[in-house]
Amino acid sequence: MTEQRPWLKNYPKGVPANIDESAYPSLVALLDDTFKKFSDKKAFACMGKAMTYAQVDRYSKQFGAYLHSRGLEPGDKIALMMPNLLQYPIALFGCLRAGLVIVNTNPLYTPREMRHQFTDSGVKAIVICENFAANLQEVLPDTQIKTIIVTSIGEMLGCKGIFVNFAVRYIKRMVPDFSLPNTVTFTNALAQGKQFTIKQFQHNPEDVVCLQYTGGTTGVAKGAMLTNRNLVANMMQIRAWIAPSGMGENEVGLSPLPLYHIFAFSVNCLALFSLGALTVLVVNARDLPSVMKEFKNYKVTIMTGVNTLFNALLNHPDFASLDFSALRFALGGGMAVQKAVAEKWRKVTGVPLVEGFGMTESSPVASVNPLDGAGRLGCIGLPVPSTDMRIVDDAGNPLPQGDTGEIQIKGPQVMKGYYNRPDATAQTIKDGWLCTGDIGLMHPDGYFQIVDRKKDMILVSGFNVYPNEIEDVVIEHPKVLECAAIGVPDEKSGEVVKIFVVKKDQSLTEKEVLEHCREGLTGYKIPRSVEFRKELPKTNVGKILRRKLREE
Repeated sequence: MTEQRPWLKNYPKGVPANIDESAYPSLVALLDDTFKKFSDKKAFACMGKAMTYAQVDRYSKQFGAYLHSRGLEPGDKIALMMPNLLQYPIALFGCLRAGLVIVNTNPLYTPREMRHQFTDSGVKAIVICENFAANLQEVLPDTQIKTIIVTSIGEMLGCKGIFVNFAVRYIKRMVPDFSLPNTVTFTNALAQGKQFTIKQFQHNPEDVVCLQYTGGTTGVAKGAMLTNRNLVANMMQIRAWIAPSGMGENEVGLSPLPLYHIFAFSVNCLALFSLGALTVLVVNARDLPSVMKEFKNYKVTIMTGVNTLFNALLNHPDFASLDFSALRFALGGGMAVQKAVAEKWRKVTGVPLVEGFGMTESSPVASVNPLDGAGRLGCIGLPVPSTDMRIVDDAGNPLPQGDTGEIQIKGPQVMKGYYNRPDATAQTIKDGWLCTGDIGLMHPDGYFQIVDRKKDMILVSGFNVYPNEIEDVVIEHPKVLECAAIGVPDEKSGEVVKIFVVKKDQSLTEKEVLEHCREGLTGYKIPRSVEFRKELPKTNVGKILRRKLREE
């Protein structure tokens, strides 16, 4: 087996070659087991308020019962659109118990982005933070949404929440006016849910439980269909990798990354939760003092994040003075961890910053470095248990060790396919192998390394940005003739968007282009620079060559 899977000989001690993916038939079975096991322990904390496993258990049952009372049926889609709040795990677990399909939605999405995701998935209900409700009001007539549950940042924080909400609404003015029909508050939904019970139904391993939107290897955002089997398997793969590192009784996982992001969703909200850890939620990861404050409030043992966050913390004057005595390791995902950042992290904190690799389509974790720091900087690590990875040429033929080609993944965590997109699914999954679009190689000892990206995707602070989407927005400007978007290196965020524009009207300015982009794109997707050109490089059939622009 080690000949076919050479990485096994370098597995950390205690990590199995395979996991038993049938241990739990569904995420709900896993939840029930976890709630029983750790009922008295603290499960989640946010802004100083903590909830026990027993409380999350009770609230999520009430929430699931409320959803059924509103006529929602197993298989119906529900959008969750909020930052890291205590409401998120309650809503998530309640929806799963009610058999609903989760559609995680970035709360910073513009109305245009929301409209696409909600109409494509056919969501019938939404849980939304009031800060973003005005955008929902704009797109609501175009959707099938009938059940709207509105929450506030302070709603589950007790007395403190009154002051938090006052500051958010009236001092910081972060809640634009909105008018939505038949809404109910989150706490009201929980209260009403006490009167009902969740209807019994069968949970099956192949049931889709989450539509996680991603551009995949092509531009338009598509819903990756993640099943019970996919998410249970990936959770067990993560657990199998973490457990031998010596999980203690009082593990505290810091989650600055939003739980709607697949990395934090699987690692923090599912895997660490299932191991009995306390997950500390940070509402806004860009607010570095709020991230650092949690190191003072808790003995943080595990932290997850993206390279840009780790880099920003290391460059903050107060970070090095924090107490890292309980910290065992930090996990970097969502984007490549830069070698210089990993080295500086170890120097400052005394613990490794461990890089992993995955995609939304693989639930997401496919490979990871050993957690003791024995891995290789610049590599994406070893495939996790029950996972095969290989390098293939353009025709899909496997290549020998050391040769460069496309990385493919096979394992129980690979998605069922893209929702309502059989053609895109067939392009992405071939004979059970997930085509990543990343170009890499496998070293003789089984470590994988990414050397380039086959696809044109731009990675800004761990978030996928697709050139097609940027170009679709820019080209709508009446003064633009042609455009092309590429990613350019950036110290802070890894990459930023640059747009090349051919003018239709010579009076067009950079300011006009950027203002137009702000109306239709989330902040991280907005180009940081505009370059005007007389013409763009093209193939003989007229396709714009982004590759040529990147090479320049």
